[in-house]
Amino acid sequence: MRRRDRGQRMIDGADLARFLTEAPRPVEPELRVTESARNRFPGVVTKVEKDGLVAVVHIQAGPHRVVSLMTREAADEIGLEPGDLAVGVVKATNVVVEVPRSE
Repeated sequence: MRRRDRGQRMIDGADLARFLTEAPRPVEPELRVTESARNRFPGVVTKVEKDGLVAVVHIQAGPHRVVSLMTREAADEIGLEPGDLAVGVVKATNVVVEVPRSE
């Protein structure tokens, strides 16, 4: 952690990713859900494994770890790195990874 000029605390994304993977997981409360066609898991990228044509992306979203298998080209195109903010979007058996756009 470091402080910015006006006193805001800043944590490096890679350090945050390491903390999230090493921290104990809280006990998840029992939830009652009636219907859900789409689930979005905002979190922090903790690992990006690239091998040949594929990439495996791990996102720590609160107490949930979301893992996405995608093409290496897609991971390279959006520039996924540990510490990045991302959203794992789950529909059926697929996980789509989104990142905020810089404008």
